[in-house]
Amino acid sequence: MKRSVMLSLCAVLILWCSSTEAAAEKDKKESFSRNELYQELELFTDAVSLIGSDYVEEVGAKELIYGALTGMLANLDPYSQFMDPDMYNDVKVETEGEFGGLGIEITVQDNLLTVISPLDGTPAQEAGIEAGDRIVKIDGEMTRDITLFDAVKKLRGKPGTSIHLTILREGAKQLLEIDIVRAIIKIESIKVAEIITDGIGYIRLVEFQENTPKDLRKAIDSLKEGGMTGLILDLRNNPGGLLDVAIDVSDEFLDAGKLVVSTRGRDKTKEVQFRARHALKGERFPMVVLINSGSASASEIVAGALQDHKRAILMGTQSFGKGSVQTVIPLGDGSALRLTTSKYLTPSGREIHEKGITPDIIVEYEPPAAKEEAKVNAEEIFEKVKEGGVPEEKSEEAQKKEKLIIDNQMFRAIDLLKSLKIYESLEEETPDLAKRRAF
Repeated sequence: MKRSVMLSLCAVLILWCSSTEAAAEKDKKESFSRNELYQELELFTDAVSLIGSDYVEEVGAKELIYGALTGMLANLDPYSQFMDPDMYNDVKVETEGEFGGLGIEITVQDNLLTVISPLDGTPAQEAGIEAGDRIVKIDGEMTRDITLFDAVKKLRGKPGTSIHLTILREGAKQLLEIDIVRAIIKIESIKVAEIITDGIGYIRLVEFQENTPKDLRKAIDSLKEGGMTGLILDLRNNPGGLLDVAIDVSDEFLDAGKLVVSTRGRDKTKEVQFRARHALKGERFPMVVLINSGSASASEIVAGALQDHKRAILMGTQSFGKGSVQTVIPLGDGSALRLTTSKYLTPSGREIHEKGITPDIIVEYEPPAAKEEAKVNAEEIFEKVKEGGVPEEKSEEAQKKEKLIIDNQMFRAIDLLKSLKIYESLEEETPDLAKRRAF
């Protein structure tokens, strides 16, 4: 590639930057002068010219520009990135609820590829991947300084193909070696909606998708018909999703006009507020929201809003702390920028990003002995078959109940809701009788 051609390319880039800057800065102050931009671009021009004239192989113009944009965005923060047309198309597919891969939400934290959360019922969860795991190798290759873009490309592949991950887990004495077979990931936003006991409903919401508000409304109506008097909303290991969906979900439980979340960028005078729009449907039943280190983004918005408005009691462990807003800006050739433009604030003004949401009641998770129980049940069935007997077929309702594993955090949530119901019944009695029973 000739030097004159490279200089022309840089001139085009300068003009593009100038026009882009002019459009972006139309309604706000410039963050730097155009003279400063031109001075710094001289360095870029020199570097591109040297690559064009001296690099061992000829490099295409688009390849150079794409590489420069990738590095520029990656240098800002872990969530900003340049997406080529293929990557941009993949991102658009993700929000539709079905995509190929392992079933994990990832980020780069402390320069390490980190699992935000494994999605329920996916190959990653079944293989034992946990929130907070650090992926130090993918198929034997170190992930140090890897970008999210490159990590996604490596982790995805054809369904049925295998991938080997080397995992660093806090508290583990050695690295974990895990093989996972890729699959088409089909996500149901609501995994479970059941009455557990004594009128206490349970909804497991695993991700915020376009169909989530409609599914949630249907689940709540069904539980109310079943006699629900209290609700456990389980947002554990929910990596988030769409902002407008998080607002709609919060809207289910808050009075119209209540602030759900606000966003604040560099210009603090241009704060954007999102409020609940609809009046509550039916009674205000007591609620417990379960969160953990795998609860991120939209999950933290909902949890923070319900906590600040004292609409629900939060229980579990500290959430992940992914509270920045990424705006996707399409470019002319089908590529796009995902740019961090602001941060989320809860209604009381708390920043979520890199801080997370602290539960009202801290309850560390204790894994249930469900796997051992399942093994015993399987052995009992096998023995019956050997003896010529036929295992009694369980009803669909019984099978659903078996899938609902009640762990220690859920037990605590159930006990809390039962206690609230007892307390409310005391308040309905005469003051003297309530006083005597309270003591």
